Formats: sequence, structure tokens, C-alpha cells
Amino acid sequence: MRLSICFGLVLVACGSWNAEAQQPQAHSPEVATAQATTEPVIDMDTVVVSGAQPGPGLWRVSRDGHMLYILGTQSPLPKRMIWLSRDVEQVIAASQEAIKPPRVKVDADIGIIRGALLIPSMLKARRNPDDQTLRQVLPPELYARWEMLKTRYLGRDKGVEKWRPIFAARELYEAALKRAGLAESGIVSPVVDKAIKQHGLKVTTPLLSFKVEQPRQALKEFAGTQLDDSACFRATLDRVENDLPLMAARANAWAVGDIPALRALPYGDQNRTCAQVLTETEFARKRGIANVAAALQDQWLEAAENALRTNASTFATLPISELLRSDGPLAKLQAKGYQVEAPE
Repeated sequence: MRLSICFGLVLVACGSWNAEAQQPQAHSPEVATAQATTEPVIDMDTVVVSGAQPGPGLWRVSRDGHMLYILGTQSPLPKRMIWLSRDVEQVIAASQEAIKPPRVKVDADIGIIRGALLIPSMLKARRNPDDQTLRQVLPPELYARWEMLKTRYLGRDKGVEKWRPIFAARELYEAALKRAGLAESGIVSPVVDKAIKQHGLKVTTPLLSFKVEQPRQALKEFAGTQLDDSACFRATLDRVENDLPLMAARANAWAVGDIPALRALPYGDQNRTCAQVLTETEFARKRGIANVAAALQDQWLEAAENALRTNASTFATLPISELLRSDGPLAKLQAKGYQVEAPE
């Protein structure tokens, strides 16, 4: 048996970052971040759509009669929306292959029993070295912002105070999304996966794989590694403090299929900053984990071109932020002579 150790949370309880965390940042300008103040955070209403919504149309890439249809995904989305997926399901039914978003996989060859025995070590790796608290490891102004937001979204949870900032920030972010009526998953993927399985498509998942030798020793090493994750922590607090209305606006635009609005709305994403914290450590470098974003895009492009040579019709999903990039995968396919058409 193999214990799959998900890279997004680096060997910690098999958690994962949002799919977009593993993608390069969108070309739209970053949302301006406000300076920390001592004033209370204003609880802005983030009204999100609900009920049946169509989502965006599909991008089309073609050459010599071979077609690749791409659904641009968005996270988060309105938690109470129902996606009207008929058009996408029809494309899947007529396709021969489905290409999933690229992802990183970090594996260790250990048995399931040994894997279970490693869970305490995984949980320990989530904590600050020497059981330091966030108050001890963060600058005072940053901790003051955290304390206010923690009270608001996480209540009296004391355990999180001993977590590394990168993991504590993630816990806060998820709680803030839930409060705003937004969901990172559970709306699009289950429908797509069910249709792919129902119609028996070949499934290709571009993978960037890393092998962890001596996982127990690796966990011990990571638990003792100092992470310079204050930038990730600060970016996440900025996102929670300032960007919930914008996140709701992007979620609404995706739900109703408003591509011009998605192009126009600023796109803030703390995940790339947080991923860099992990990939730039000595722990990651020793294991050959580097240039992840570029390598993932290369893996996806290779899978897409193979499918366009082989299949009459292929279905794929990618974060919509990637599809809107001026230097993203669609631009690269177009530069190679493929015809690219955006949704109407």
C-alpha cells in the first residue's frame, strides 16, 4: 500500500491546498492590501447567488478537426448554488478522454499500518518548533490582527495558537469562507467526476511526483524546520480582512457565466505566496521540489497536445484564472498554431 502525502500541507494529516494553490498567479493586478490598523474590522455583507446557475461556457482549442473543450473552474463558489451542468455533460458524453488539473504528489512507500502510526508525527509537524505560540513567533502588529480575526471566525480555539502561521492562516481562511457563504469544493468536481465515470472516459491527471525516502525521518526534519511563513500569514490576513466581497463577486460572476466580469475583477491569491514558503525551504530543495508552477503547466500542456493529436474530442478542467492569463496555457497553445476560442 502507498501512503499519499499531499504536498499542499507538506506531510500534515493529508490535507491539501485549494487546486488553484498549485497554479501560477493570474495576470490581473493584485488586490491592494490595507495597512494594519487598530480599528475594528468591518463585517461587510458578502451577498452570493443561490439556486440553479449555468456557470461559464467552455473554451475550445482545435486543430485538424480535433477538439479540446476546457471548463474554467473557480474557487470559492457560492455554497448554495446548483450548477446547471447539462452542456458540460453533453461534451463529456461525446469525448474520449478527460484531463484533470495538474497536481503535485508526494509519496512514501509504506504500509497502511505504518502510515497510521505516522499520524501523530504528521500532526506534530503542523505545530511550531519547541511548541512556541503564534504570539511568540509573529510580530506584535501581525499577531494583533490575527487575534481579532481569530476571535471573529474561530472563536476560542486555543489549539490553533500553537500551529505554524501557514497552517493557522489556512484554518482562518476556511472559516471565513464558510461564514461568507462560499465553498472551495463540492459543487463542480462531483458532477464532472460522475459524468466522466458514467461515460467511461480515459482519465489523465498530469502529475509532478516526488518520492519521500524515510518518511519518519522526513517528518522529524520538517517538524524542526523553521519556516519563514510570516509573508504567507500576512497575505492570508489581508485576504480575509479585505477581499471577501471581491471573492463573492468572482464567485457570482462564475455562477452566472459572466466572463467579462471575471476578466475585470482583481484577482488576489495568497496561495502562491504560501506555496513558495514551502518550496523554498532547504527541506524541499533537498528533495528536488522546485519550480513547481512552471513544471505543472508544462505537464498539462503535454497532456493537452497528446490528446489533441489522438482524440476527436477531449474534455478538460483548469482554474479560470489560468485560462485568462496573457501568458497562460491557452496563450501558449495559440502560439503553437492551435485555434483558441473563448466562450461567447
